[in-house]
Amino acid sequence: MDPKLKPISPDSIAAALAKAELYRYLNEPEEAESICHDILAIEPESQAALRLIGLTITDEFKGQPTDRYAEAESTFQKLTDPYERSYCMGLLFERRGKAQLRAGHTPQALVPLFEEAMRYFAEAEKIRPHANDESILRWNRCVRLLQTIVGGAPQEEVAFDAGDSPPVSGGSTSRRKEVRAG
Repeated sequence: MDPKLKPISPDSIAAALAKAELYRYLNEPEEAESICHDILAIEPESQAALRLIGLTITDEFKGQPTDRYAEAESTFQKLTDPYERSYCMGLLFERRGKAQLRAGHTPQALVPLFEEAMRYFAEAEKIRPHANDESILRWNRCVRLLQTIVGGAPQEEVAFDAGDSPPVSGGSTSRRKEVRAG
């Protein structure tokens, strides 16, 4: 048997995106990512699939050199909406910093990652859609993390705080996902 990937039908993209979101919320980012690859195979510019695949990659960050930071960044840079691109880039840096905190990296060394996240969130805030305060909420979280880091809290507290997301992905360890309206 020579296994080959099978294409999905263009009419199934909406359902496939919903399924990928579900897998992401169930803490199965590899499943979500696979579905996004199937979508992108037939609709390479799908903004929803690009956004979702980038987020699934960040869901997998462990704070290790093998984390796919460059791939997530490259994916987010393909987003055509300036707000989405800035907001997702902020998430990338915030999640990278949080993953590295959980992995035991020196908190003070991670300050630049949170500052970069905040720079992107500030950019997104300037162009955000009406009544969309996501970038402000993320900015505030970064400020609180920085206050904890700079305030010299013990690393155990910082690492716990950085894992504030009971991850959006489920299983026995829940994980907060970036839930978006609209």
